[in-house]
Amino acid sequence: MKIDDKTMQALTASLKFRQLRLELQASNIANAETPGYKAKKLDFEDALARALDVDGQLAMKASDSQHFNVGGGGFNNLQPEIYEDSNGIVSPDGNNVDRDQEMAEMAENKHMYDATVQLINKKLGLLKYAVGSGQ
Repeated sequence: MKIDDKTMQALTASLKFRQLRLELQASNIANAETPGYKAKKLDFEDALARALDVDGQLAMKASDSQHFNVGGGGFNNLQPEIYEDSNGIVSPDGNNVDRDQEMAEMAENKHMYDATVQLINKKLGLLKYAVGSGQ
């Protein structure tokens, strides 16, 4: 049983990107009164799904030697997409941060972060059990 299998790689990548999303959300909330500030969002779920692509259905097909391999390479080159949020109401000073929405998304992200930590702990617990029961 490998410690650094695909499941553990996916969980650690998810944890890293959820932390990054939390930092962006905190930055958005902190800049809610900054004139001209545009809320930033982070999407990593599609990139993670491509890296996890077990059945090969999400991978882009590179049938020519001049094609770029985008989405392949597993977890080594996994890149999230950070962009300015174009949704929402822009205030007269040009700021588009919706504090209530940011707080709700932050709470959801925190629950997913906590769930990911629990899954990592369970996985490590299973490995510990497997090592300990082989005496």
